[in-house]
Amino acid sequence: MTAVEDIKARVDVVDLIGETVRLRRSGKNYTGFCPFHANVHTPSFAVFPESGTWRCFGACNEGGDIFRFVMKKEGCDFPEALRLLAARAGIELHPRTPEDVRAEEEHARLRTLLELAATFFRSTLLNSPEGAKVLEYLHRRGLSDGALESFGVGLAPAGWENGIGFFRAKGYADPELVESGLAVESDSGGLRDRFRHRITIPIRDAAGKLCGFGARIVDPKDQPKFLNSPQTALFDKGRLLYGLDRAARAIRAASEAVIVEGYMDVMAAHQAGFENVISPMGTALTEAQLRMLKRYSKRIVLALDPDSAGDAATLRGLELAREALDREGEAVFDARGLVRYESRLQADVRVASLPDGKDPDEIVLESPEVWRALIADAPPVVLHVLHTLTKDQNLNDPKIKAMIAARMQPLIEDVGNKVERDAYRQQVARTLRVDERSLAGSSGAQPRRRSRRTQAEPEAPKADRPRGAIPESSDLGLLAQARDLLFRIDRFFGEMKLDRIGAEDFTDPANAAIFELVRQSLLEDDPEEFLELHLHAGLAEVMREAKESFLKYHGREAPTFQEALEVALRLRQKTLARQLADLQFYLADIQNNPLPETEKAEENKEDWQKALSKSSQLHAMQLSIETYLRDGGQKS
Repeated sequence: MTAVEDIKARVDVVDLIGETVRLRRSGKNYTGFCPFHANVHTPSFAVFPESGTWRCFGACNEGGDIFRFVMKKEGCDFPEALRLLAARAGIELHPRTPEDVRAEEEHARLRTLLELAATFFRSTLLNSPEGAKVLEYLHRRGLSDGALESFGVGLAPAGWENGIGFFRAKGYADPELVESGLAVESDSGGLRDRFRHRITIPIRDAAGKLCGFGARIVDPKDQPKFLNSPQTALFDKGRLLYGLDRAARAIRAASEAVIVEGYMDVMAAHQAGFENVISPMGTALTEAQLRMLKRYSKRIVLALDPDSAGDAATLRGLELAREALDREGEAVFDARGLVRYESRLQADVRVASLPDGKDPDEIVLESPEVWRALIADAPPVVLHVLHTLTKDQNLNDPKIKAMIAARMQPLIEDVGNKVERDAYRQQVARTLRVDERSLAGSSGAQPRRRSRRTQAEPEAPKADRPRGAIPESSDLGLLAQARDLLFRIDRFFGEMKLDRIGAEDFTDPANAAIFELVRQSLLEDDPEEFLELHLHAGLAEVMREAKESFLKYHGREAPTFQEALEVALRLRQKTLARQLADLQFYLADIQNNPLPETEKAEENKEDWQKALSKSSQLHAMQLSIETYLRDGGQKS
């Protein structure tokens, strides 16, 4: 995948343009006022999410993709737009070297090999005696010939080297067969077919490019039951979702993505008309996968098999909750991981409880209306876990109540929104029939102290610090140094009903690009290594200067939580001031340019009232921050 393709895959056209243009949904598309010419009465600007393009049908009569929008908006050429969008997407740009060209050619050849393999496997399914038996099995599972053809389902022959011989005859070398994941080295030093005697399912990325295969056994004696391609240059199971290339349009249209566990569940759902269904690669969901889905819809429903999201799996997920949010766990259902993802991504994640003994593919084929109701009624993750933990339990037993409360409280504390946390705590108290106040101490959490700084976080010495306005680069350097505290800061912002601190709070584009990378580094196993890899020469220099500025104004290397919080709040103060200035300009524009026609005047009045309401909200946020800072760390 080229840098341009990678950027287009990561940057959503609606999100990008929506930061500049007030967009309103109109069916599958969005409309608004064109930002490039005087246009305040008739929304002539349209955004088309499916194609990733925009178009002005008014005076401009221009259009294009995300690169064209940035070029026109920023008045820059394509290389500069590429640099800007690459920074937004967290992609490192560098001159194409001969090695890059060679790698792209190798990747293209590997994709051609995978497409050849898909054709070979498909032919084996349709034109061999063993294929006839497998087709009969697939038909018994309820899958039609049309669905099997549409998804490219095939069969790898039973021999150890049938595929290898075929691919060699087509001119592919053994290293290519291994690199593509189609072959593995045997103990004797030769090669053998990885997917021998298995039903093969092609796995494609969001752009529809073949990356690898999923494979299911034919012989019950073979192990494991399911086998995916290994990690390769093309196949990264933590960043792929099966069926997303086919489901993206339906997900956006339905404003809902449904996640099932199996490949055949996806095929059956699409066959039954539920085309907004996708599947992970048989592991716990990663934040990268949920982030991909959120580009299409905030509402994400997990419809997992009963044994994957039921009693044992729920308890296992709670016990083995991952601390590093991008690591894949062994359990498919990870409640705490999902709740944290939901808070960080501001998504709406729910869990559909399927009937015992029924898999998703059975339900969608036998009872479409039941499936539709199950998805519509899916509760949030926290309530699903509460139901699971209390099911068939004696809730009159104080020990059992204490056990359930102890398991629920950490999960609730991971919820980012304070109103949601209070609602869940109330629900647990009602279910267990206990006083809500008794739940506050069930996780062993210590009560918050109201002092500005705790004894564990002494105030930094103020001697020899420069006076005057602290530059934004120093704020960036402090937050980068305190990146491990960002999640706590996010929680605090949520309690103050503020969006989390982000790149938009920095006025310098380079600072904004770096902070976005700092955010992304938190999702990596080695944040320092990630930053070193992704900060190209120019940004690396800005980062070094930011750290020096931080040390100059701060005086020591380890900022406390309170210090980092205050920096984040002051950055947000400046952002709110900028937003208020823009809004006041918009209000003045409406007031000075009233519309004469009755219908349009009514629209003008409605826009005016909305703008006034927004202005009041921004003023309230400003006041809340000012009060907190003035009162020495006391939330109003």
